Amino acid sequence: MSKISFDGIGEVVATFTCGADVKAGQVVKASGNGAVDKCGDGERFCGVALTAEDGYAAVQVAGLVKVAAAEGVAVGWNKLLADGTGGVKKDSASPATGGDYLVISVDSDGAVVRL
Repeated sequence: MSKISFDGIGEVVATFTCGADVKAGQVVKASGNGAVDKCGDGERFCGVALTAEDGYAAVQVAGLVKVAAAEGVAVGWNKLLADGTGGVKKDSASPATGGDYLVISVDSDGAVVRL
C-alpha cells in the first residue's frame, strides 16, 4: 500500500445530463448543452464521470484523477485521447491532436492525470 495519495487535489466536479452508455470511471466528452457522452476511440475528453445514474453524471472536469491508461502513457506531459473503452491512450499520430495532460503517476491500476 502506497503512502502517497493524490485523492481530491484540485477536484472540480459538475453535474451533466448523460446518455445511458456513460459509466462511472470512464472519460467523457461534451455532447451538447450541459450534456456528456461516452468517448469513442481517438476522441478528446473533457473529464471523468465519477457517477452516472438516472440520466445524470457527476463529471470531474479539473484536478487530479485516476483513469485506466493504455501502455505508452508515461509520467510527464502527454498528448492523450480516449481509448474507446473508458480510459486514455497516448496520441501517437503525427501531428498529434490529443489534449496536453500532466501524468503524475502510472501503475497497473491506471494513471493519475491532471485535468
